[in-house]
Amino acid sequence: MNFSAVVIEKTETGQNAGLRSLTLADLMDGDVTIDVSHSSVNYKDALALTGRAPVVRRFPMVPGIDMAGTVSASSHPDFKIGDAVLLNGWGVGETHFGAYSQVARVKGE
Repeated sequence: MNFSAVVIEKTETGQNAGLRSLTLADLMDGDVTIDVSHSSVNYKDALALTGRAPVVRRFPMVPGIDMAGTVSASSHPDFKIGDAVLLNGWGVGETHFGAYSQVARVKGE
């Protein structure tokens, strides 16, 4: 399965952000996979995308610190396929791939 995501990469001259095609294998570890339906553009995400402040702590990174969506796969006991979920924080968009993607994988805790 291919899906689109905004990816920030660090280069010798700074960083760049662009739309890329990813697969489930590209996602980071987690026990809940989410089909992302919504995210916001807030100040922290704007800083991450422009590179004006050190928000992103690992590269490459999918930015986006909040998301809403539907669980598409889960091995966590608290979440089942079809659950509506909302996530804000937890390092997404900074140290863990975030919400500017059609699909995200996170830890259920």
